[in-house]
Amino acid sequence: MQKYITEYLDKLAIKLKQGNATEHTYRGDLQILIESMFSDISATNEPKRIACGAPDYILLRKDIPVGYIEAKDIDAVLRDKKHQEQFNRYKNSLDNLIITNYVDFELFVNGVFIDSVSIARVDGNKLSTLPDNFAKFIELLKTLLGIMDKP
Repeated sequence: MQKYITEYLDKLAIKLKQGNATEHTYRGDLQILIESMFSDISATNEPKRIACGAPDYILLRKDIPVGYIEAKDIDAVLRDKKHQEQFNRYKNSLDNLIITNYVDFELFVNGVFIDSVSIARVDGNKLSTLPDNFAKFIELLKTLLGIMDKP
């Protein structure tokens, strides 16, 4: 799985370096990452609007929603007040939610913050990977998707 994360971050780094990317530029890359790491998961980018709004992704297993992801631009500060109304609405309505800027990931279950992890740092148009955090990222995604490791 770490190979997929490295490939994902390589794609982000190329797009970031070009200097003309937006939040939407990276969406397909995150979708591919999730579907590559978890073959039984389908990640739909820009799903239909639901009661609480329009989260950027819905994650499905056998057509059953198992999680949602809300993404902001790669240089966005996730704790910025300008995002809080939307994030609170989603946290209060969605059982399993990740909020991300494509490199920082925050997991909420039933509206409660569970954990966060950064898999890279953005400095201008340069991306520095944090491979020591890849295992924690994988566990965060498994928690979101309800995947339990077998003993």
